[in-house]
Amino acid sequence: MAVMSIRIYSPDLGTYLFSLDRYWQFFSGTYFLIMLKSLLLATSTGILCFVVGYPLAYFLAFGAGRFKLFFLFLLILPFWTNFLLHVYAWFFVLDRGGIINLFLQALGLITEPLYLLNSIVGVMILMVYCYLPFMVLPIYAALERLDYALFEASNDLGATPFETWYHVILPLSMTGVLSGFFLVFIPSFGEFAIPGLMGGEKFLFVGSIIAQYALGHETITSAVAFTMMSFIVLLSATVLGTVVKKLFVQYSKVHHDT
Repeated sequence: MAVMSIRIYSPDLGTYLFSLDRYWQFFSGTYFLIMLKSLLLATSTGILCFVVGYPLAYFLAFGAGRFKLFFLFLLILPFWTNFLLHVYAWFFVLDRGGIINLFLQALGLITEPLYLLNSIVGVMILMVYCYLPFMVLPIYAALERLDYALFEASNDLGATPFETWYHVILPLSMTGVLSGFFLVFIPSFGEFAIPGLMGGEKFLFVGSIIAQYALGHETITSAVAFTMMSFIVLLSATVLGTVVKKLFVQYSKVHHDT
């Protein structure tokens, strides 16, 4: 793939020459903006999945009791049905006459139905819905291995529940958090089906461009180049995330010691 992306055919010489022209085009305004939008989409999805998924994983690990297996079954149940069925089901939920608008109107929070379909809000809702299990399961696995005596010791030392979570639970579960974040971040960065279906093809992301280029015979090499650029971006983000995780753990240890 890398070789294909750096070769260009020269009609004058009748052979292939080394060229980085396909890569330089990605630093133009349009393609660079699409790359930034995809990074923002993936990062936002990862953060929202963490905000929603961590309390859910905490409940599964420590509060579900004998119903733990049942709730885990409900969590993975959507994987057993077709992806398109999920998308079209959300069309009815997010429609102007759907459940969300009816609920908000019943509460008196809105007077006119919101336009959730074909919007970035609808895209984000479906992204979080589809990728949430990938965040919950790694965090749940990390929390499940924690010794409950640590919580009791923290409480005995006078720590509040938030301090226990921030200084004890969160650092010890950072491996699960980081794994879950990248399990969400990486596929979200290249996602094209959800923005295309829920966004009404109004939003272009990396996955959308690669899919369009890959379907064209004359643009297949550009699709390969875009894929390689995406790989470099994702690799850089992975390295950055690993460094941030180590710095956070070190900060937590230093703050705890002081």
